[in-house]
Amino acid sequence: MPAKRRPSLGPVGVAMLLSVLLGFGLAKALHATDDLRGNLDLFEDVLFRVQNNYVEVPDNEKLIKGAIDGMLKTLDPHSVFLPEKRAQQMDEQFHGEYSGIGVQFDIQDNKIVVISPLEGTPAYRLGIRAGDKIFEIDGKPLKKGINNDDVFHSLRGPTGSTVGVTIEREDEPEHMHFTIERAKIPIESIPYAYMIRPGVGYVRIIRFAQTTGEELQTAIAKLRGQGMKSLLIDLRSNSGGLLSQAVDVLDQLVPQNARLVYTRGRIASSNADYYSTARTTKWTEGPVIVLVDHGSASASEIVSGAIQDLDRGLVVGINTFGKGLVQNQINLTQGKLLLTIARYYTPSGRGIQRDYKKFGDNADYQEDAFKEDVPSDSALKTRPQFKTVAGRTVYGGGGIYPDVVVKDPPNLTRAEIDFITKRVGFEFATHWVTRHPGIDKDGRWSYKNADSTQASEAFDPHFQLKPEEWTTLKGLFATKKITVSDSVWTAEKPFIERQVRAELASATLGSLDRYRIAVEDDAQLNAALGMFPKAQLLMAAGAEAQKKAARR
Repeated sequence: MPAKRRPSLGPVGVAMLLSVLLGFGLAKALHATDDLRGNLDLFEDVLFRVQNNYVEVPDNEKLIKGAIDGMLKTLDPHSVFLPEKRAQQMDEQFHGEYSGIGVQFDIQDNKIVVISPLEGTPAYRLGIRAGDKIFEIDGKPLKKGINNDDVFHSLRGPTGSTVGVTIEREDEPEHMHFTIERAKIPIESIPYAYMIRPGVGYVRIIRFAQTTGEELQTAIAKLRGQGMKSLLIDLRSNSGGLLSQAVDVLDQLVPQNARLVYTRGRIASSNADYYSTARTTKWTEGPVIVLVDHGSASASEIVSGAIQDLDRGLVVGINTFGKGLVQNQINLTQGKLLLTIARYYTPSGRGIQRDYKKFGDNADYQEDAFKEDVPSDSALKTRPQFKTVAGRTVYGGGGIYPDVVVKDPPNLTRAEIDFITKRVGFEFATHWVTRHPGIDKDGRWSYKNADSTQASEAFDPHFQLKPEEWTTLKGLFATKKITVSDSVWTAEKPFIERQVRAELASATLGSLDRYRIAVEDDAQLNAALGMFPKAQLLMAAGAEAQKKAARR
């Protein structure tokens, strides 16, 4: 006798049963799928009608990419689609190197003006120098209206390939021709690391790229060898980068087993907790000060937030940008999608993302971060409050609020802006170097054939320009069509003199010496340098609190 068959529920019965068992979850999912399909049908319908009825033949690529951009704008300001060219530029910036000839440049009068050859690069080894003007590449004159992208396209290329450049040099009657073999050029995350005062190391981090942690390790080893007892990390205008490198930086400064940052999102793979390790290359014996401003964002806020929460050091400056969202980089066939997949939180549990939902335009959201030096007291009270390991109150919901507020210096004057943007100091310095090789009779000027220690000492704060040099500078102002009254000229002399010193240092010694001079009057930096006793006390309190927590 055949086995008795159970009655079949049929497809409708199965759907009904599953709906009951899953709390109508499947029904909701099916309904959501229907909603998506309906909206896609609507999009297809609109696209079809635009393609066939618009007054002009539309560009389909623009239509689709415009639709993608519009879709992502409904999410958050940091979820974006990057076309191939921009995606390549971003990859290059964060991968830590590119292949080219190795020059910093500006474009003036349709020529590529070398601002500085990068030390150790092909251009540097061939003797290309500041002030050289490239007007032909591979025998072809530069096209009218050349821009930075054109320069990158022409001078960069595969490692080992060659490019020919024709140069005008002030002291050479004939044009100079160079055939340069391209090589890998490192993109530094830490361009400046030096002893800014006895016992005080200074490190400027400008991005968080693949080599940032490694660069910091090298910098700390060098500074430690020079007697560093305290460390100032300058993160101003650092818009962030790779989360992994922010963790690496912190891991070098924080004792082991401390949570540095954690991420939480909708999918399990976006959840992660990052702790400091037992690595042997730590520097934990001295106080740390982190200098921040409105341009400090993302990875910069992860670093400054952890230093603050763990009472490892002092955060000084003004309120940071407030970007607490983590983007996954998804490579697509025609570009890259940066999609927000999680929020990150500082060790105390702070989410620091600034409110973006009240802004209809991304530009307004960006500008909002730069409106005021610090939040008002009333605004600060509305922000969520958290506690550091030593019990201090810190704030979430809108960037990192510094432990000590030191406001931005006043904006540059019109004359100062013109002096910098029209490169008056650079032009004066390159002319001077050409006409006065070596060290002059007063021992004031030093060049690449001079001992670096002697050269650095030559550019001291007591340096003064001679009367005839001021006359030359006035002539350059006139040539550049910069109008300056006698009173403004007198008021600007200290600024001009310092900028000239910096440009002379750059032309003869390198970018580090230029930077050291340029920041001599940096009010925020100088104020921060006076706060290490407070940072030392904070560090001790934090260490004691962590010991107590470990004993519980």
